[in-house]
Amino acid sequence: AYERISKPDSVVVDLSDATYIDSSALGMLLMLRDHVGGDDSDVRVVHTNSDVRKILAISNFEKLFDIS
Repeated sequence: AYERISKPDSVVVDLSDATYIDSSALGMLLMLRDHVGGDDSDVRVVHTNSDVRKILAISNFEKLFDIS
């Protein structure tokens, strides 16, 4: 879905309904980050529960995304 729009200045991914994320979801977050601008991107992942946050932390996504 994100490929159909022009490169935005920032993106907010709301995971309030997610109780678990797998490797496919992690891969999609990485592809979104690359689409938005890679290291210069502003991608925020918000409303994560403790299980999702743990998966993101184990995957070192805290270094790539602003997670709350």
